[in-house]
Amino acid sequence: MSPVPVDPVGVDHRTILSSNRFPPPPPDGSDSSAIAGYLTDTREAWLEHGLDSRRADRTTTEAAISELYRIAKHPPPQFIWMASPHAAVRCIQIEKFDTTTAPGRDDAPNRIAAMLARSRDAVEKRLDRLSPVFPNRRVTPGRAQAGRTQTLSPAEALEGGAEVPDVVRAAIRDSLRTSLFDNIGRPIKSTLPVMPGVGTWFGQHEAHRSAFGLVAYRLGLARLPPDEVELLEITTALAVSAGWWWAFDDVCVLAERPISVDTEPIPHSPHGTRRLHRDDGPAVAYADGCAVHAVHGTIVPHWVIDDPTPERIAAERNIEIRRTAIERIGWDRWIDDAGMRLIDESDDPGNEAATLALYASPRQWRTNQRILLVTNGSRERDGRRRRYGIHVPGWVPTALTAAAWTYGLDADDYAQLVRRT
Repeated sequence: MSPVPVDPVGVDHRTILSSNRFPPPPPDGSDSSAIAGYLTDTREAWLEHGLDSRRADRTTTEAAISELYRIAKHPPPQFIWMASPHAAVRCIQIEKFDTTTAPGRDDAPNRIAAMLARSRDAVEKRLDRLSPVFPNRRVTPGRAQAGRTQTLSPAEALEGGAEVPDVVRAAIRDSLRTSLFDNIGRPIKSTLPVMPGVGTWFGQHEAHRSAFGLVAYRLGLARLPPDEVELLEITTALAVSAGWWWAFDDVCVLAERPISVDTEPIPHSPHGTRRLHRDDGPAVAYADGCAVHAVHGTIVPHWVIDDPTPERIAAERNIEIRRTAIERIGWDRWIDDAGMRLIDESDDPGNEAATLALYASPRQWRTNQRILLVTNGSRERDGRRRRYGIHVPGWVPTALTAAAWTYGLDADDYAQLVRRT
């Protein structure tokens, strides 16, 4: 668990766009490799801010939010800092701040929400209207690669003829949204009580919005008027200085950032997207003990990490949580401890010295599915071959039929195909 350093020095939001917190844009006329390098470096810089576990920069955060209130024609609010989003939500509910934010009211939170929504939409609309000159004159511009920008690196997409705005969307906006908002923000939010009518702003975990606007602005893809540049400065300052916050008429409730965040790269991602993962503790931890546990991106209860017993696994109804917990203790041990009934067993035709075993699901699962226990064809780093279970329909009569079903084949074709390979 990373230590909590002293408060960082406050930064004036009016200088945030020109600060050294982000890579400088390439000069005009740069080729596609320079653009691609800039996008990759910028994405990594924003990821660092989004995963930052230092204490919030309260000076910058409060100044930036006060500016939002000023633009919304409201006086600065009183700031209440809490140790975590959980503590912040409890504070909001106890103090009944949520009663002041009914939808449709002309109040500070609704004005701020509408203002920031217009700002985001303005960047998108400007990109859609603009046809930028492609930076690499050796490549014919076109949208042939537009649909593949999610699966290509920035360099590959640009060299293949994709338009710069499409690559910016995939490499900056979409990748950061996946890493920070979808894979961290949403799991945290799922642990909180629902507060209808109350808007939550996610600070560092919605950094994709400011990152996208900033890159579009710095590359000249979105020419913004002064008032929208000011909003971009404010939201950028909040994304690099703050955790979550909730605006009300006279009060703003804020949550400190996590004290630790553990992630891993998503395999084969061309844009460096990440997901929560820690197999010996919480993947996200706050100073007050609130936490989120995750294994390879699957959000799990704490017992999956701390004490995955057969009884707890059998009582769990979520199939992904069950699978993760079983893999923690091993399928062989789980089958023995759970007393699962063996239906059929046979050699795996294409996997030397390996067997296929078909089991009935435990009664507690209340499903007629069966489980096929197989052995991985490739070896782990320690030389062993991992055993794992696959859920198959309850109608499959034999282990070989179950294995064939996973490939969309019948048993005879599967056996012949595997023997040939």
